[in-house]
Amino acid sequence: MQEKQVPQEDEQLRRLERLNELANREKTGETLSDAEKREQATLREEYRLAFRAAFRGVLENTYIQQPDGTRRRLKRKDG
Repeated sequence: MQEKQVPQEDEQLRRLERLNELANREKTGETLSDAEKREQATLREEYRLAFRAAFRGVLENTYIQQPDGTRRRLKRKDG
């Protein structure tokens, strides 16, 4: 039995599918309208921001285990 996705995940999945649809149309040589190009740029930016936020969350919950068995949180490098 498949778990029901929360609405936010459904919306993210819908946006990703639309982004892939536009990318595939462009890849096959089909010309996108100006509105579709703007939509594609917006969807790419939203995807990039969501990916970075999720990846940051993973890194913030990452621990490094030292040879002596102690664990320390991964530190953020600013720069």
